[in-house]
Amino acid sequence: MDFNFTEEQEQLRDAVRRWASKAYTFERRRATERSGGFDRGAWSEMAALGLCGLYVPEAHSGMGMGPVEGMVVMQELGRGMVLEPLGQSLISGAVIAGYGDAATQAQWLPGIAAGEAIVSLAYQERAARYRLEQCEARATQVPGGYVLSGSKSVVPIGDIADAFVVSAKVNSQLALFLVERLSSGVTTRGYGTQDGSRAAEVHFKNAPALLLTMQGREALEHAVDVGIAAACAEGVGVMEQTLDATAQYMNTRQQFGVAIASFQALRHRVADMKMQLELARSMGFYASLKLNAPAPERRAAMARAKYQLGVSMRFVGQQAVQLHGGIGVTDDYIVSHYFKKLTQLEMTYGDTLHHLGEVAERMQDTAGVFA
Repeated sequence: MDFNFTEEQEQLRDAVRRWASKAYTFERRRATERSGGFDRGAWSEMAALGLCGLYVPEAHSGMGMGPVEGMVVMQELGRGMVLEPLGQSLISGAVIAGYGDAATQAQWLPGIAAGEAIVSLAYQERAARYRLEQCEARATQVPGGYVLSGSKSVVPIGDIADAFVVSAKVNSQLALFLVERLSSGVTTRGYGTQDGSRAAEVHFKNAPALLLTMQGREALEHAVDVGIAAACAEGVGVMEQTLDATAQYMNTRQQFGVAIASFQALRHRVADMKMQLELARSMGFYASLKLNAPAPERRAAMARAKYQLGVSMRFVGQQAVQLHGGIGVTDDYIVSHYFKKLTQLEMTYGDTLHHLGEVAERMQDTAGVFA
């Protein structure tokens, strides 16, 4: 199998890396964090690069690209620790293009691709503990469509998004709906998150809802898997920068008259960080390459990848802080922000323990050893 990127993918990587390193500086990120965790100017700049329309078909003014391009972009955004949640555009573009009817696609996809419409996935509920089948939100059919009632938690930029892809049950069947934030019956409560970005609690009370699909479990699993693959790629980018910053610090910090990078025990710890990074990178590749596989194969691959990424992100983040000492947890130093980002990514779309359980449930009797 050829793991080399094509010329077009390399050009995409270079363009995003240049933007993240030159336009999205640490100072700009800090300013965005202080002003609420979302910079619409940065969002517009990403849209101008075509990133918001990465998974939107060309027929609807998008890039019409695939999971590998998504991985390339999210890795570079991870390197820059970009706060704006591009993963939500990838999810909404994929879900609406894959499950929405022609009218819905024509109404929403061009706006998503242009960065003018921000659509966020709202599926998490209190006490659900990452279980997709756990859904208390309800939708009822009325003349002219549906109305939806329920609450969703930790919705990325939920108080800023223009609309939500919402999971709700119709009788006992899970379905996906599109609900506009400014519709009657929709209220939001926004707050900052640990990594400096923004989320919200979103409440629906007989809110008008557009049905996307009655195959809600299938569509929601697909949406979450797109999010997992994006989070894995983003985590790899963050870990790359965390390791680089740690190596630079160890080459300059001196103890007993020599750089601490010369201490063998500390060098071994950095080598272990590098090993975890490469394990994560390979599983990030695996997740992206399996994103278009049949659902059972895709779901198993995402659980395996997210488990390894969770282990790696925790290890790399903790080792970086320990090797830096006190400066590693100060807010003015970038490593503390890497650590917070890695910690939040580990919890996103299911934590490490949850995905270990998912891997175990999908094992065959032989666990693949004798098959």
